[in-house]
Amino acid sequence: MIDIHHHLLWGLDDGAATLETSLAMARMAAADGITHVVCSPHSNGQYVYQPAVIDKKIAELQHQINQEGLNLKLGRGCDFHLSYDNIQEAKADPARFSINGLGYLLAEIPDYGLSPSLTEVFYQLQIDGLSPILTHPERNATLQEDASRLVDWLRGGVLIQITAGSVMGRMGKKAERMAHELLAKRWVHFLATDAHNITSRPPKMREVFELVAQQYGPDYAHLLCVSNPLAAFLGKPLPGQLEPLGLYDDMKPKRWWQRLTWG
Repeated sequence: MIDIHHHLLWGLDDGAATLETSLAMARMAAADGITHVVCSPHSNGQYVYQPAVIDKKIAELQHQINQEGLNLKLGRGCDFHLSYDNIQEAKADPARFSINGLGYLLAEIPDYGLSPSLTEVFYQLQIDGLSPILTHPERNATLQEDASRLVDWLRGGVLIQITAGSVMGRMGKKAERMAHELLAKRWVHFLATDAHNITSRPPKMREVFELVAQQYGPDYAHLLCVSNPLAAFLGKPLPGQLEPLGLYDDMKPKRWWQRLTWG
């Protein structure tokens, strides 16, 4: 399994505080069957994103992981907050924040109050060569009350990542309900841990992989936990996806008898 959203690196944000915690998280992830991790520190008003510092920490941690014989490969990404300054930086240097510099961008929207310009923001990021991955929309209070904003974004090519803990009911009932609604519609492209530690936000995916396989089918679980995140890690196009349900229904031409009945 490949985890594309993971606060593994120590001392950079609200994730791992020490190298020892990072190593403990790496061990836990490897034991759970995770083979690739995208280290994705925040870039927002509180935390500064410094690629050179991040790369140095990744190299140090990867060396320690290799020394222990863990089957875990690290990559670099960013928990990218859609602030004006971040957006301008990403447009000027699309490789700076994207996963391994190869185009897929973890994009986080504000917890409350969605800007009407977000559709245009996602479009402009795509024009500049980025593939936005909307992170954990199921945890957004505004979208929990009205998920209809997702329709235009999905139709426009935005990808969706939900948190493993949400599916398992560990992020609240509203997040759990919305996560399963999105999964049932096949509107999700990635599952990720968004791990911050080894206790309340652990780096585990096996349990959610098995639950999704049982409830929504093994092919879908494999896409969300293996095939799609591996493509993002490598900067490749996503493989063929299962057809999303209900996403394009109102765009299908009506048959003659439907036009007579409903106009």
